[in-house]
Amino acid sequence: MRQIVLDTETTGLEPQLGHRIIEIGCVELVNRKLTGRHFHQYINPEREIDQGAMEVHGITNEFLQDKPRFAAIAGEFWEFVRGAELVIHNAAFDIGFLNHEFARLNLPPVTSECAVLDTLTMARQKHPGQKNNLDALCKRYGVDNSHRDLHGALLDSEILADVYLLMTGGQTALELGSDTQTAAQRNEGPVAVEKITCDRRPLRIVYATEAELEAHQNKMKSIDKASGGNCIWLKQEA
Repeated sequence: MRQIVLDTETTGLEPQLGHRIIEIGCVELVNRKLTGRHFHQYINPEREIDQGAMEVHGITNEFLQDKPRFAAIAGEFWEFVRGAELVIHNAAFDIGFLNHEFARLNLPPVTSECAVLDTLTMARQKHPGQKNNLDALCKRYGVDNSHRDLHGALLDSEILADVYLLMTGGQTALELGSDTQTAAQRNEGPVAVEKITCDRRPLRIVYATEAELEAHQNKMKSIDKASGGNCIWLKQEA
């Protein structure tokens, strides 16, 4: 299963009013694991950035002057996301802008070959009546976003990937290719393991007291409640 966690930054809020994408950031998940592959591009929007938008992401008109137009990067972006499920927080916003950019180039919408999973909708269903913006979810799931002073498409997509995996009960891991393979998988044959023996007395086993067991269960219950029923230790005990 291939998923692309995606975020964009824009000149404003409404593509129908001529606003454009100025940054795209994506990270790849395969079978719920971060692969280390990503797509990141700043884009010259061929128009001025609204002051309100600039205060959110900190990207200036001057910074984007020498960046490529969307038409120049559309093909590379499409090849990266094509056929994957797009994981986006508040997907209607980003998809609206992406489809608008593709329509300007007389291309089919991104959603013609990509499914979309909206983590904002998922979070609202999982945590009704609570704040569910990315900062609130980072705090709820213990994801470090202390280095996020301003919005940035690649940084936000990396953070969202961690939040999404934790929110759906998974673990984040980075695939390192052949370096993670065993010797047998690399056809190097069996690995000889030297057996080491020594004479020593058996270790004393210290069992938990009733009070300690009760404290442990209470702690697991509090973690389970805070994570929305995703405490893996309780599931293992069950």
